[in-house]
Amino acid sequence: MDQFIAFLTAHPMLSAAWVGIFLAIVVMTIKIQFSPIKQLSPQELTFAVNKEDGVVLDIRTEKDFKTSHILDAKHLTVEKINKNELTTLEKYKDKPIIVVCAAGITASTIASKLYKAGYSKASILKGGMNAWINAGLPVKK
Repeated sequence: MDQFIAFLTAHPMLSAAWVGIFLAIVVMTIKIQFSPIKQLSPQELTFAVNKEDGVVLDIRTEKDFKTSHILDAKHLTVEKINKNELTTLEKYKDKPIIVVCAAGITASTIASKLYKAGYSKASILKGGMNAWINAGLPVKK
């Protein structure tokens, strides 16, 4: 314990950085737990689609979508969602909508916009298409 305290006093900037990172991780974890937007694993996405008639919404670029995408995924660009052009999703308002991007980062922002627009069952694929492909799950080319 004495070595730990000696390290903290000898390196205050490094210690402050570690405390800041730790606090950021704790805050983000709490924020994710209490968010209405859930993060689904690839297996949970499959369950939502098969058992709850969920819809996969791919928000990647047209080129990426045409290269490969999850079977039966609907494609809608981020630009259209930002302009509230959601007419293609109206019939899925009461169903789970799982937003998929490349790595799972952009999807959370879009899922929040969908949630605010009345899509109460919006969620995201944790890790995006990268997680889907790494899990060895099928894609349509």
